[in-house]
Amino acid sequence: MDKTRSYWNGKKAVHRRTMMKGAGYCDCDIRTKPHIGVANTFMEGSPGTAHLRTLTEKIKQGIWEAGGIPVEFGVPATCGNVANGAVELKYEQAARDVVAASIEFVSKIHRFDGLVTVASCDNIIAGCYLGMARLNIPTLCVTGGSMTAGSYKGNKIVQAQLDVAALSGESEDILSEMEECVCPSFGACPSMGTANTMQMTGEILNFVLPGTGTIPSIDNLKLRKCREAGRAIVEMTKADRKPSDLITKETLLNAIAFAMATAASTNIVLHLIAIANELSIKITLDDFDEYAKRLPCIVGVIPSGPYTVVDFNYAGGPLAVMKMIEKEIYTDVPTMDGRTWKELLANIEVKSSDVIRSLDNPLYTEPGLKILKGNLSPTGSIVRPTGVPEEMKQFSGKAKVFSSDLDSYEAIERGEIVPGDVIVIRYEGCVGAPGMTELMVTTDALIAKGLHKSVGLISDARFSGFNYGAIVGHVTPEAAKGGLIALIEDGDIITVDTVKGTINLEVPEDVIAERRKNWVCPPPKVGSGLLDIYARLCRPADEGGAMQPWDIEYK
Repeated sequence: MDKTRSYWNGKKAVHRRTMMKGAGYCDCDIRTKPHIGVANTFMEGSPGTAHLRTLTEKIKQGIWEAGGIPVEFGVPATCGNVANGAVELKYEQAARDVVAASIEFVSKIHRFDGLVTVASCDNIIAGCYLGMARLNIPTLCVTGGSMTAGSYKGNKIVQAQLDVAALSGESEDILSEMEECVCPSFGACPSMGTANTMQMTGEILNFVLPGTGTIPSIDNLKLRKCREAGRAIVEMTKADRKPSDLITKETLLNAIAFAMATAASTNIVLHLIAIANELSIKITLDDFDEYAKRLPCIVGVIPSGPYTVVDFNYAGGPLAVMKMIEKEIYTDVPTMDGRTWKELLANIEVKSSDVIRSLDNPLYTEPGLKILKGNLSPTGSIVRPTGVPEEMKQFSGKAKVFSSDLDSYEAIERGEIVPGDVIVIRYEGCVGAPGMTELMVTTDALIAKGLHKSVGLISDARFSGFNYGAIVGHVTPEAAKGGLIALIEDGDIITVDTVKGTINLEVPEDVIAERRKNWVCPPPKVGSGLLDIYARLCRPADEGGAMQPWDIEYK
């Protein structure tokens, strides 16, 4: 605070004060009050972001009330569903780092005392968290909340169902009717996609005020909590409570436990590792594997169950889950409001329900996420066991190899994929895509054709939190870095065991060695711009996939 005050006072700051006055701020505010950046990811092209101006105005009111001055600025935002099925979807992972950098440079130049980010969706909210950790100033995030499910002919409908219907041969007329119903309100799509995973997990990470992460966009409690958040960030700034004070390794391990219990989006693995690296805390896939052995999934949100995030919120939300898994988490670590988790959970009462169950009566005996290792992925790959059909928990089949989501989808449409096949989609990882493509059309097509119970899929790409089936992503090392996935040929036998946690290519070592001699990495798919920069700088998926050449001395 004192350093920032000198930034705005004295003769050397006359040009800065002039700019602030020219923007409408008063001299006494500029010189004496905490400057709070308000990073708004508003964007008109998506229901997840189109309402954020309203929330931001309430936050700014709270900041003024508490004696701070809000300085709102824009942050780029996109919606993954807009790019679904198109090559542009590969930008989504790199977008996380663009968001973080946008928040970083504005906040550094304006030397904010504190920061509020306002975000809802996928890699955008993850990018906000990454930027918040990087800045390490008092900061909090206000989430946009979840939308309600739509209703079509008396039945609940969400975005993923429309995607599958579009690939199932439904008529244009039917699809048009469904389109009118799928997004009935603002907010993130109401299933356990990356957006809601990150909104929820923000509470565990001390980026989001406890009890506020999943308030639905339609609930006016959201507006009142925005005012409270504005007041809270001023108090946090005065107390100088920073991410490095609020996020310990134990905090991150609690977030991993939460991910297992909720069957979070597989993308949470990328994001938690990247956030940890920003804070010089070492989190690896082995930490996820350890919690996968201890915690089953207890939350029945789509696609692991029939319920929406709105249902989840009114069943108790993230705090109810933390109460249910209290014996498996670190309770002596701090929360955002100054209490420890033990003190916070002491006031939480929760009953087991079909939406959020107890550990004694889990929805599944399996964890929400699992790490698979083997010769195909010695450093680790990821599966969501709760989305894998029972008959595909262990599968073995002949490889059908593709270099893009679209190529694989077209093969399905031509009838070339049959029960017993294992689709391999490679050169779609962090470097190969570049940007780490989020596979959508292949997974949706498998469901639309009824093949998800008989066909496996492995990839060095990632998946949406909407996806389910016998799908394994984040295979590392990726193909573009010479991983074994690059050497697979059509007809090779691939064996995956999601129970034992193994993924292997059943090809003799001498054959693999011969193939490696002849392997030549294909030329880059992109040779300029953001994705080229990302490919040159990014870490591998098992290290978070961030566009950072980190050389970290871990705490």
